[in-house]
Amino acid sequence: MQKKYDFRQVETEMQKFWKDNSIYSFDPESQSEIFSIDTPPPTISGSLHIGHIFSYTQAEMIARFKRMQGYNVFYPFGFDDNGLPTERLVEKEEGMVAKDLHRSEFIKKCIATTTKYEKEFKGLWQSLGFSVDWSLQYETIAPMVQRISQKSFINLFKDGKAYMKESPVLWCTECQTSIAQAELESIEKDTAFNYVKFKTGEEDLMVATTRPELLYGCVCLFVNPEDDRYRQYIGKRATVPLYNYEIPILTDSKVDIRKGTGAVMCATFGDSTDVEWYKVYHLPYRKIILPDGTIDESVPLIGGLEVIAARKQIIRLLSEIGLLSETKSITHTVAVHERCGKEIEIIPSKQWYIDILTNKELFLKAADKINWYPENMKSRYVSWVENLKWDWCISRQRYFGVPFPIWYCKNCGKVIIASEDMLPVNPLETKPGEPCSCGCNEYLPESSVFDTWVTSSVTPQINAKWGEENDITGRLLPMSLRTQAHEIIRTWAFYTIVKSLYHTGQIPWKDIMVSGFVLAKKGEKFSKSKGNSELSTKELIENHSADVIRYWAANSKLGTDTFFSIDELGIAKRFITKLWNASKFALAHLQDIDIHADIQLMPVDRWIMERCKQTTIDALNLLEQYEIGSARHTIDDFFWKDLCDYYLEIVKERLYQPEIHGHMQRQSAQYALYYCMLNALKLYAVYVPHITERIYQNFFRQHEKSISLHRLCWETEETFDDEIILFGEKLKDVISQTRKYKAENALSMKTEIEKVVITTDEKLVELFQQTIKDIKACCHAKTIEIGS
Repeated sequence: MQKKYDFRQVETEMQKFWKDNSIYSFDPESQSEIFSIDTPPPTISGSLHIGHIFSYTQAEMIARFKRMQGYNVFYPFGFDDNGLPTERLVEKEEGMVAKDLHRSEFIKKCIATTTKYEKEFKGLWQSLGFSVDWSLQYETIAPMVQRISQKSFINLFKDGKAYMKESPVLWCTECQTSIAQAELESIEKDTAFNYVKFKTGEEDLMVATTRPELLYGCVCLFVNPEDDRYRQYIGKRATVPLYNYEIPILTDSKVDIRKGTGAVMCATFGDSTDVEWYKVYHLPYRKIILPDGTIDESVPLIGGLEVIAARKQIIRLLSEIGLLSETKSITHTVAVHERCGKEIEIIPSKQWYIDILTNKELFLKAADKINWYPENMKSRYVSWVENLKWDWCISRQRYFGVPFPIWYCKNCGKVIIASEDMLPVNPLETKPGEPCSCGCNEYLPESSVFDTWVTSSVTPQINAKWGEENDITGRLLPMSLRTQAHEIIRTWAFYTIVKSLYHTGQIPWKDIMVSGFVLAKKGEKFSKSKGNSELSTKELIENHSADVIRYWAANSKLGTDTFFSIDELGIAKRFITKLWNASKFALAHLQDIDIHADIQLMPVDRWIMERCKQTTIDALNLLEQYEIGSARHTIDDFFWKDLCDYYLEIVKERLYQPEIHGHMQRQSAQYALYYCMLNALKLYAVYVPHITERIYQNFFRQHEKSISLHRLCWETEETFDDEIILFGEKLKDVISQTRKYKAENALSMKTEIEKVVITTDEKLVELFQQTIKDIKACCHAKTIEIGS
């Protein structure tokens, strides 16, 4: 072995070796039990950061762990390369706006951009040593995936679960598209309560509003039926200031008596409560805000203005004529679009939906059938489902996405769906194969595209090639594991559960493993938009090594957030050096090993082997719970303390000087050292695959039957010799006390001392008697005295 470990050379060589020998390929002919992983396809919206490395690497470690338990691992990778995030990336990089280009020209630019980033992403994952079967790769804009996504929609439409209606919809005026409830983020924002005078008869009725620009859209005032201040006004009418038309005064228990004046204006539409009242009380609609975020030209006084300018204008006009009593600064919660941060509006629009509100109980029951890791993440899902207010709006007024496979009859308006043999189909470029049932041959194509989650929510079906010639749905579904971060429980996890239940009647996966965030500083996660990563992920790997980054990524408890800085990599670097040096020492003493020799194991050799077995089972149990960090710390305790700090120091002289300790005794140490080093490599193979494979290839491969360390299985013997483990703990204590004595007396560890006295349990005396030479050598003691 080289004196110094060269990670750049080794990592490149090992990655080529794995690829050339198809080490990680899924074997469709194997009879071994399949362990399948539904991996999140990263969104093509910019470069990847350390947060992506953190969560994706943890999932990859599970793939390695399961492979070394004998499973036939199905570990694919996809790329979410369509939808609004990709469009915004293209607009940013090209310095243009999608609507200013012909649709086909913009789509070409999107394809070119996604191709570039997919190559970059794939190269990054490969440089981290990901054990992905790249022959299973998919892209959400690829023809097969479009076909599956469109088939999913057609099935839902035929089942009555997908429908179109014109109604108030969540709308982003920045992105100029409808959005779903799951795409909202709540933020605290400074604004003002404007106390406006409405008239009811000759009296003033004060109403506080943050949206005075919606006065022309006001269709009703609401008060709480329990609010004594307004009992006299209930059922009467009020006059809207500036516009002088009358509206009713009604009651609803949703009105917060303590907020503002306790009298609330309902406008079309200020928030979701306005929408609810509009529907419940059959209120009229008054058009105010347009899809581009401007005020409709027909609105007096502010027509054509943008929202903020219109607000200022109304406040000025109210103030001038004495209808604005006061303005109070407040901080309140507003809903913004998670993609761009723009405050959302609610406007009427004809959109496509998937019915989710009528089946909330079904989705809640599904949560009980899935194993959540960590378990507390289930409550996030349950809370989301319980608080759903809108059906899932799935249509987007954008360009680069999977098209709706439908047309509308120009004569009768009937929805015409594509036949399955036409899929994937773009209705803007293709006509239906037959006339409408009314006899009309003219059609209007649907120009909207699917919300990107419509396709991402069928990743289990994509992986199983649902309905394709090579369909393996029966073998693959439900999948074994979904891995993802906690912020997309409300989107990817929920929508996948919805689609799976609707299409198959069963849950999409048995387990879900939810990772935390990587924080740049307290409370601030790394993100592409913030640009707060110290180095690019490519630079981190090139400068510090893939194995160092991977070891760091396995540091925390599942589901918890962690911090990252370059300084955090110091521990990982020291570990890599330690593993290399310990292996060099071991291999130097194993060159002449006879692994078939009949060995009588010495007590300390028996102890280290039992500890190795014990550590393997402890790590296995933790990894079965997806506790990657806890398992790594368990393995670290064994490697750093038991193996390196104690065992190697204890047997060092026995390995170097068989003429003093005996050749059979040296063989015993060799046997234990071979066993422990090989099994330590197996345990760490999950975390640091490159260096462990290199060490295996340097020596162990010649003695083992496997071409690769990563094709070996862990040894999972669950019975331990408790007595020998107790002996080892007592022996460690003896050595620790001796080291402490020397340190306190300013003695070198190599200084010879007269005597070490060991008092122990009677049942351990014989084991200590057999270990006297090792104890003398390790403690540099002239005599050892043992008593019970």
